[in-house]
Amino acid sequence: MASTEFSLAERGHSPSLRIALVTETYPPEVNGVAMTLGRMVQGLIDRNHRIQLIRPRQAPGERPALRAGFEEVLTHGLPIPRYDGLRFGLPARAALIRQWRRQRPDLVHVATEGPLGWSAVSAARALRLPVTSDFHTNFDHYSRHYGIGWLRQPVAGYLRRFHNRTARTFVPTAAMAAQLCGQGYEGLEVIARGVDTALFSPTRRSEALRATWGLNPDDLAVVSVGRVAPEKNLPLTLAAFDAIRQHRPDARLVVVGDGPLRAALERQHPDHHFAGMRRGEDLAAHYASADLFLFPSLTETYGNVTLEAMASGLPVVAYADAAAAEVIASGINGVTVPPGDASAFIAAAAELAGDPSRYRRLGAAARTKTETLDWDRINDRFVAALLEASRPSGLPQRPALLKPALRQEV
Repeated sequence: MASTEFSLAERGHSPSLRIALVTETYPPEVNGVAMTLGRMVQGLIDRNHRIQLIRPRQAPGERPALRAGFEEVLTHGLPIPRYDGLRFGLPARAALIRQWRRQRPDLVHVATEGPLGWSAVSAARALRLPVTSDFHTNFDHYSRHYGIGWLRQPVAGYLRRFHNRTARTFVPTAAMAAQLCGQGYEGLEVIARGVDTALFSPTRRSEALRATWGLNPDDLAVVSVGRVAPEKNLPLTLAAFDAIRQHRPDARLVVVGDGPLRAALERQHPDHHFAGMRRGEDLAAHYASADLFLFPSLTETYGNVTLEAMASGLPVVAYADAAAAEVIASGINGVTVPPGDASAFIAAAAELAGDPSRYRRLGAAARTKTETLDWDRINDRFVAALLEASRPSGLPQRPALLKPALRQEV
């Protein structure tokens, strides 16, 4: 394990906490977990906490970062099979124990549940350090989309054991907390997600970009943003767009993202526009230059793209699940249908696409809703939860001694 010395600029007073944050994904990797962690880490630094970020090296020769309030420790990792661009960290329990004996953190926060995450929980417990965790991804739900559905129950059991070894597990929605509580998870607390409304904004709409999609100003752009992979339910996106085109022959589907299905879909659907991976202001322009956002995924723990689309002024058609169930008032700032009802999803998308005044009205209301979901508020709640967990009562205990605690922060 490579490391740096923890040497930070003085700010005139001591930071409140020294936090060791362990994750197997982090920016510049592009996914919802990495983006969320980047925001939360910066929020912690802005609030005068010091972060030691422990993650797998993303590229050969990569050097750990060091700046005021932040240091990196880079570990060994391997590519995740069939998940291009992401890695999982190898176990590092002994190295972490040595690291944390030399410089003891006030709290260990484990954001991902891979081998590195498991070994970090074990190391923290061995040193009697307070340890918390995030539930970011329904890995057990993903299994059926990759031909290993027989692993769903073993993976679900592993995840439950993983999180019940920590004093507290943060989840993004109340519905997810209730579901996990029913599965035997303990110490759950809801910390919602935010959205950057300065970056994702209707003001980034570009007619020049729309022209590259082959659209005139009054034509309909339907957008899908996310990993082009089986778990995102893209066949339903395609079916919904076919229904839309029956009402709006001027419509064009724009698929933003990359993944294992992209090449095949491009060959099968040359009439759709595949924009590939987009980041930052370029991604924001792709959202804002569209008119309607389709999101039929049922594997999300949250779904950051829902908030990004809404902040960009787009009405979202989604299942009433994850973020969509929390932030969309159906018929007011978007449209939701019962989870798994594909016919209802297709009908809702076609109906909304055929009524321009309605989808513009819903898009404007969606933008208004996201203006209340700022990251400052979310980060304040996250910091308060970590401070509480870092107190002596937050030390790891045997799972049998933990009492279920379901607390909501929104």
